[in-house]
Amino acid sequence: MATNNTEVIYGLYNDEEDLLKAVKAANDAHLEIHDVFTPFPVHGLDPLLGLEESRLHIAGFIYGGIGTLTAFLGMTWIFTKDWPNIFGGKPYWAVPSFIPITFELTVLFAAIGMVVTFYIVNGLGPGVVNKHLDDRITDDKFCIAFNKAQVNAEDAEAFFKNTGASEINSKTL
Repeated sequence: MATNNTEVIYGLYNDEEDLLKAVKAANDAHLEIHDVFTPFPVHGLDPLLGLEESRLHIAGFIYGGIGTLTAFLGMTWIFTKDWPNIFGGKPYWAVPSFIPITFELTVLFAAIGMVVTFYIVNGLGPGVVNKHLDDRITDDKFCIAFNKAQVNAEDAEAFFKNTGASEINSKTL
C-alpha cells in the first residue's frame, strides 16, 4: 500500500477460514488482490498470495556473525595487547573464558539488527503514520482489498457477497 491516493474496495470477513476460501476463489477467478489484512498470521495464506519466504533470518545470521567477531576480536585485543594481565593463572589469550561474552554479544547484535532491519523494510518507526482501511482489521476482522482501477466494482461486490464477506466498503488510501 505504498502508492498514494489508491482507491480500493474491500470486504471484511469474520473468520480466517472464510478468508482463505475467498483468496482461493479470487485466484481461481484471476482477480488481482491489492492486499490482505489479518489481525494475526494465518497459516497457508502466504503461498496463496504468492509471497516468498522472508530473508530476515539471513540478516540475523550476518548480524550474529558480526557480534561474534566483535566480542572475540575485542576481548583478544583487550587481554593480549591493551591490558595484558594474568587472572587466576590463566594465559593472556584464554579462549574458553571468552565464550560467555561472545555468546551474549552474538545474541544482542542479531536481535537488535533484525529489529532495525524489520522496521526499515516494513516502513515502520517513530513518526510514521500508516494508512489503514478499518480499525477492526487489527482486532477481529479479516480483509481482502482490490484496487478499483484494476477490477470492476460491481464484480468485486458480487465476489464479496458470494464468498461470505460480512461487509463491503471502499476507501481512498
